[in-house]
Amino acid sequence: MPVRYRFVIVARYGALMEQFRRFAIYYAPAPGPLADFCSAWLGWDAARGAPVPHPDIDGLPRPVAEITERPRKYGFHATIKPPFRLAPGVPPGALHEAAAAVARGLPPVTLEGLQISRLGAFLALTPRGDDAQLNMRAASVVEALDAFRAPPTDTETARRQKAGLTPRQDQLLLRWGYPYVMDEFRFHMTLTGPLPRPEAEAVKAALVPHLEPRLSRPYVIETLSLFGEDEDGRFHQLHRYTLSG
Repeated sequence: MPVRYRFVIVARYGALMEQFRRFAIYYAPAPGPLADFCSAWLGWDAARGAPVPHPDIDGLPRPVAEITERPRKYGFHATIKPPFRLAPGVPPGALHEAAAAVARGLPPVTLEGLQISRLGAFLALTPRGDDAQLNMRAASVVEALDAFRAPPTDTETARRQKAGLTPRQDQLLLRWGYPYVMDEFRFHMTLTGPLPRPEAEAVKAALVPHLEPRLSRPYVIETLSLFGEDEDGRFHQLHRYTLSG
């Protein structure tokens, strides 16, 4: 790419990124049946940067808006590199350019499929079958883009450490700014906030007939996305990168 066009692209995304206080690399499904339904389920379409009406779902133990309140602001996604502030002195737009370069070097990952799972107190879509290749891709993204991350503040670190981390998770927090990366990473697309077990089971039963037809088998992870957090704490999808390695 000629230098002058590269400069224009970086400057364009630099101006855009100045509107956001934190950034993240997420996996977000391309527009289609799964993305559209789950964005409506959460009530926030990160690609459009706008709220969307919740669907009518029978059999829920409480209103959708309450069930999805906690994950709503993030949009429907799986975290690859967790939200971070840009490091001091990093030129605006450089993160976009680096993320695009990382994506060009990574091949897509084919999973057996996705399933609705209970993770702790919340529900999420998780991989079926072997996810080792996906975990390796996620680790490489975390490492490759780490120079763009400002270290967490002492307050942020202390808040994480109060969550009852294992010694290994504490090591990861101090090294990478987040405890659930590398060997502690687990790919998941969050569907609910924390729920008591009976409510989680009721929500899962209500979602199955709506989600199962939208979960392709095999399921291919072929893109990554740059997200930004606005002043209200809502995340917006800024750019989608194709994995083309």
